[in-house]
Amino acid sequence: MSTVETANATANNWLNTEGKPVIIAGPCSVETEDQMIQTAQRLKATGKVNMLRGGIWKPRTRPGMFEGIGAKGLPWMQKAKELTGLPITIEVAKASHVELALEFGVDVLWIGARTTVNPFSVQEIADALRGVDIPVLVKNPINPDLALWLGGVERLEKVGVTRLGGIHRGFSNSSEKIFRNRPQWQMAIDFKTALPNVPLINDPSHICGRRDLLASVAQKAMDLNFDGLMIESHITPDEAWSDAKQQITPEVFGDLISALTFRKHNVDAAEKTQLDQLRKDIDLIDEEIIHVLASRMKVAREIGRAKIL
Repeated sequence: MSTVETANATANNWLNTEGKPVIIAGPCSVETEDQMIQTAQRLKATGKVNMLRGGIWKPRTRPGMFEGIGAKGLPWMQKAKELTGLPITIEVAKASHVELALEFGVDVLWIGARTTVNPFSVQEIADALRGVDIPVLVKNPINPDLALWLGGVERLEKVGVTRLGGIHRGFSNSSEKIFRNRPQWQMAIDFKTALPNVPLINDPSHICGRRDLLASVAQKAMDLNFDGLMIESHITPDEAWSDAKQQITPEVFGDLISALTFRKHNVDAAEKTQLDQLRKDIDLIDEEIIHVLASRMKVAREIGRAKIL
């Protein structure tokens, strides 16, 4: 058993919600006080949310894009927490983010995919958390690199963070034609195999990049015994300042969660037989092959249309 596994063998029941998956929801970006408060209250009314999320700082690919409202949004998150009684979680990308998050009573931090890919940035966050007792979730890096993902968790563990978790948000692939980020479910299973006592949450919003696929991906995650879901929700999704196509209203979110089939989690990994695991691996590989072929067919159709023109 690794150092991380040993340290977290008992500590990571922090995410347990009476044996049910934890459900995290909220806007991609915190835009205004009214938008954040309304979203939080309507999510609370669904009875399906355990924690509120909100993007305060948004790392973007190109300058000039909306990069988050910044620290001025933290009091709005704090107010949403007070009004709903729900804990709050935000993304942090550097030490100053950590300091502000702690100042405003953020309950859980997460490290985004663009940060996980940079060990220097993860270490800066880890150093800022030395001696701080707060849960931290680590998203998978943009590209399918399991070592980087595990390394992010290990850096936090080494400074004394014991309540750790992972977030599977899919992986960038230039040939992808269906999802925003290819799920590559086997990579998530490999993470769970390496760190069986570290909770793993699925992020259908960033995998899908579009609303119509959210339910199927969320159900797949539940079928694979993920420990929870993080789904983006906005009061007026089409008017969102970032990632509009993948967000849903709180009411649609509530219906989506209600329609999911939650299976009993297999909490004892030792009970899984090698044959069962190999069968699951084969199913995942078959699914990836079908998905890649579907993407290929889309490209072939585009080629056909280009020839006609």
